[in-house]
Amino acid sequence: AIRFQVNLPARWNHRSMLFGGGGANGTVVTGLDQVPAGPKTSPTPLAQGYVTYGSDSGHQAGPATSRDGRFALNDEALRNFAGDALKKTHDVAMRLTNLRYDSAPRYRYVAGGSTGGREALLAASRWPRDFDGALVLYPAWNAVALNLDFGQMTRQLAKPGAYPNPAKRTALFTAALQKCDGLDGVRDGVISNQKRCDQVFDPATARVGTLPLRCKGGKDTGPNCLSDEQIRSFRTLDAPLRLPYRLANGERRYPGFTTWGTDFGRVFAHPLQATVITLNLGLVAPASPMPAVLAAGSPPYGATFWDEWVRFAVTRDPGFDTLSLDPAHPGRWQQRIVELSRLQEVDPRGLRTFARHGGKILMAHGVHDGLVSNRATQQLMDRLNADLGKPLTREAVRYYEIPGYGHAASTVFNAEWDSLPALRRWVERGRAPGAQVVADKVGVPTGRTRPLCEYPTWPRYVRGNVNAATSFRCVQ
Repeated sequence: AIRFQVNLPARWNHRSMLFGGGGANGTVVTGLDQVPAGPKTSPTPLAQGYVTYGSDSGHQAGPATSRDGRFALNDEALRNFAGDALKKTHDVAMRLTNLRYDSAPRYRYVAGGSTGGREALLAASRWPRDFDGALVLYPAWNAVALNLDFGQMTRQLAKPGAYPNPAKRTALFTAALQKCDGLDGVRDGVISNQKRCDQVFDPATARVGTLPLRCKGGKDTGPNCLSDEQIRSFRTLDAPLRLPYRLANGERRYPGFTTWGTDFGRVFAHPLQATVITLNLGLVAPASPMPAVLAAGSPPYGATFWDEWVRFAVTRDPGFDTLSLDPAHPGRWQQRIVELSRLQEVDPRGLRTFARHGGKILMAHGVHDGLVSNRATQQLMDRLNADLGKPLTREAVRYYEIPGYGHAASTVFNAEWDSLPALRRWVERGRAPGAQVVADKVGVPTGRTRPLCEYPTWPRYVRGNVNAATSFRCVQ
């Protein structure tokens, strides 16, 4: 069963919007909300007159179990989650739209973040003539490669003494900010020149104030320093996972995470901090069997995703010890992993038809996303330029990176982007997106804004009010 919702406005604007889900899905995406990172004070697509619709992707789970992978034991439920539910729901929604208005939509859009970002790209690549435009935020487009990287991370964090608690994450974040914040021309609490930060920051030699970040002798001597094993854990997050085999879309690596300056769930009084902790390294070290996901504290989000995926989608053995599976050398499970990548992952080559018939994609990713790496979206852009060619990619895609922004919620820069009007102008009037701004609606009470810089550029401070986008320039 695929449970779904279609909203048919009394005053229709002759447009439709398919909403993607999140995590492992399992709850109905109602289509009543704003697009990902859209301004909370702006009218929702439904309020603007769009037909909106979404589904549970073909399996049912409660909100607390959105990481539950048991549905993958059923082949059809797995195929629906991997993408088929998008097409099935879309076709039903279009039939209902025709019945209600005696007309098809003039323009058809799709929007989503994370798993929903993967789904938006899947919709455009697998059914390119069904959609005209896509809003894509922090997309888990290469979901199998991401799961394999989660496996590398989980196996390291499960080692004795390797798991960093929130206090230690706070020390790392503070050290990175101390070293890198000013590299963009101003100390404003946001690391914008991340490329340079990655070159100059070393957790083994960094300092927190005047004290070394590395614990004395490399042993765990307290909450405000990192042991050598914990430094290895963060280096594992930062490092790419290289595979000696190819996935179905041709990839052989996951590029690792932007680690220096990312809030992986630190000690910090902020209304979004509980969410940030949950979406990042949690409060409990991974183990086998994996500790339960509880409101009082759960393992790293990525570790639970790896555990559920391996037990229910890869091995289909609920009792399998997931720490025993080496992502780079999975042995007899390699063929199954490649097969799952064919189901679950976006093949960038599939976007050629979408681009050629005039489809447009606006895409953004937070630089400091600890759950889906912004480097993977950079990798996607590299693939598009190589597979489609730079001219066609330029006609169809704009990709922006937002420093300080995490995964859907952020304690450093909680971005809001009025993306839908920009996409509509591009799709419907042929006006390519120009200069745009993102606002931080939580981090700074006065309303901090930054220019939305197209990758590979980033916002460098020039002069003026540090809270105003006009004081920055996008540079490479």
